[in-house]
Amino acid sequence: MHVLVIGAAGTTGRLVVQSLAENIQHHVKAMVRKTDQMTDMEKLGAQPVLADLEQDFSYAMNDVNAVIFAAGSGSSTGPDKTTTVDRDGAIKAIDLAVSHGIERFVMLSSMGADRPDAGPESMQHYLQAKHDADAHLMQSGLTYTIVRPGVLKNEAAAGKIEAAAQVAGRTKSIARADVAEVLVQSLLAEKTESRIFEIVEGDVPIGEALKRI
Repeated sequence: MHVLVIGAAGTTGRLVVQSLAENIQHHVKAMVRKTDQMTDMEKLGAQPVLADLEQDFSYAMNDVNAVIFAAGSGSSTGPDKTTTVDRDGAIKAIDLAVSHGIERFVMLSSMGADRPDAGPESMQHYLQAKHDADAHLMQSGLTYTIVRPGVLKNEAAAGKIEAAAQVAGRTKSIARADVAEVLVQSLLAEKTESRIFEIVEGDVPIGEALKRI
């Protein structure tokens, strides 16, 4: 597949780019906001495209047939940026995918996005933004996959996860590298099409876990 990664310069997004670039089944286009990030994407084996979620980035959708949305405003920004990036940016990307005839869209969401009001007060705005973006994707007509990981940690990939519509161990964490691999493998995993599922660390190999969704 020819895949556009939105949020390619982020911690998880970079791992997605790396995984895609190492997979001969895919060609990866990496969307970044800064020119100095383009060289890094080239070194990973991706075709960089300079674009900003808060501006017109329709041209980034040219010549791709799948999108992985891994962008996020980050914990150091305020609620306005969360709305602009995590909700509005995602919605804009979904609409552009529709208008460009792109059929496959994989969304990195968050555990708790199903019930934002039940989350910690400090997280409710973020979870609502994710909820709104997920809802828009589900109504878009695209073949979607929405992945909702537990707490992200910067550790080596384990290669094994627990995956379900609602996992039993909702307080568990998961390595970003494993999340990235789930996003990439979901592109071609039919069982993940038009599905929303949660993932945390577990004992089932990723490929097998996605077949059991």
